Amino acid sequence: MSLAVMNSHSIRARTAIVRAVGFVATLALASCVVPESPTVTAVRPSFDRSLVQRGEVLSALGGCRGCHTTAQGRSFAGGVAFRTPFGTVHSTNITPDPQTGIGAWSEADFQRAMHEGVDREGRHLYPVFPYDHFTHVTAEDNRAIYAYLMTRPAVSARAPANELMFPFNLRGSIGVWKSLYFRPGPGSYATRGEYLVDGLGHCGACHTPRNAAGAEHKDRALDGGEAEGWHAYAINGRSQSPVPWTVDAMTAYLERGFHEEHGISRGPMAPVTDELAEVPQAELREISNYVVSLMARRAKVPPQDSAPSTAGNGGAALYASACAQCHDDSQPLPFGGMALPRSMGVAGESALNLMNVILYGLPAADGRTAAIMPGFDGVLSDAQILDLASWMRARFTRNGPWPDLEESLRKARRHGAEGARFAAGGNGIDPAAVREKR
Repeated sequence: MSLAVMNSHSIRARTAIVRAVGFVATLALASCVVPESPTVTAVRPSFDRSLVQRGEVLSALGGCRGCHTTAQGRSFAGGVAFRTPFGTVHSTNITPDPQTGIGAWSEADFQRAMHEGVDREGRHLYPVFPYDHFTHVTAEDNRAIYAYLMTRPAVSARAPANELMFPFNLRGSIGVWKSLYFRPGPGSYATRGEYLVDGLGHCGACHTPRNAAGAEHKDRALDGGEAEGWHAYAINGRSQSPVPWTVDAMTAYLERGFHEEHGISRGPMAPVTDELAEVPQAELREISNYVVSLMARRAKVPPQDSAPSTAGNGGAALYASACAQCHDDSQPLPFGGMALPRSMGVAGESALNLMNVILYGLPAADGRTAAIMPGFDGVLSDAQILDLASWMRARFTRNGPWPDLEESLRKARRHGAEGARFAAGGNGIDPAAVREKR
């Protein structure tokens, strides 16, 4: 299940929160009591085939494989490292291995983890596991996911130890966090699309900004957030997509990992679309109907408080020599470069993704066709990258300069190439078929 990455707005705010939570946690540790663990089921139950098949679809909607499978690891065996402002958390083994996975978990244990954020031993789970969204998933859907996971091959694999700063390295402190920010219980949804987006799909875990304690700003749902060193763009009325999304376009994007008018999925969104390719199109259309309806409520975004663009001929020359040959719109997606007038990387509210792609490129997919791009880290200086990005913003959009362009570049460098480890969406597609369609 996709794991959300906690975000901090400033070092000063983060330090204050750490001190405050540390003080409260010290007082509250003794009282952080959770319910007794349900009785362990000695024999693994059998499941109806249709329930397992339904669980497979729901697991893909929840992104379980992507967040619980390392690049070279076995499916669902855990060990994926998620770097947060508070340290590193590793995803756990959710195969039915009884020692290192969830093989000893009863369905009641699994339901409690999803709905209450507590494991079989009664320990609070870190909110990198997005139980603030999964709490809204129905018991019936959880039952199907449990059936699917418990019928996967058991893998003996223990996740590396988490590396978290005090007091977050103490599970009891998470009880304090939950008392402040976690509201368990079923949600109330008008449509299935809303349920999938807010519940199992947990889109807000990446697309909603977070406060200094790593909790989502619920009053700014889907306004755009950060995850794993990438920016997750606003997917509501604040969307700055150069081409308005349609239900058909978004459905195709979620299914294939790219769309001709909107580009390819990249960063942590790429493994999401990889899994969604396994989901029936009807479910993806429900998601798209809901998200596009939010985008239709266009918000008035206040003008950015920044100096006029200083982009000059230096950026134009860099674009002509390093970018134009691939981004001239002569080759179809997903293998040709995106035409930049349609690019969210250039038009979006944050420059972070553009910085990642310029620095580290797009890696090749293992054993599959995929869009690739070379990185220019070590080729272009920071000054050249800033000139190039400023020029592209001024040339290909009507938006003002990014107010935090230099900080986006520093952030991309701090996170490093590890953040660009994901192969782009649209992989596995036959290039000849794409050319014929064009």
